[in-house]
Amino acid sequence: MKRFTDDEMKALLPTAKAYSVVILKAGPNYHNPEAAPIVWEHGRRNFGLRDDGVLSVVLPVTDDSDVCGIGVFNCPTEEAVAIMESDPGVVAGVFVYDVHPCRGFPGDQLR
Repeated sequence: MKRFTDDEMKALLPTAKAYSVVILKAGPNYHNPEAAPIVWEHGRRNFGLRDDGVLSVVLPVTDDSDVCGIGVFNCPTEEAVAIMESDPGVVAGVFVYDVHPCRGFPGDQLR
């Protein structure tokens, strides 16, 4: 692991950009038998948001917690809230969510 100098850190930190992180959790209708097609449409919408460049990272959570996924949105929190409020899973009560402002470095990627 490279050790960054203070000068290198001071040069890189201003290149960070504002993003919004969404933490998706199981809602009151998560375990309903009718939830599966709604979750499928939620996923279809995520593919579209990814394709549009609005949803930079999608991370389905695969443990047994109430957290269903984490998404990093390339937009202000107000816009992320508006996007989530029209999500089919949220509208149907399959999911609930929290949105938090965050910062990250454009071009970071999963490996």
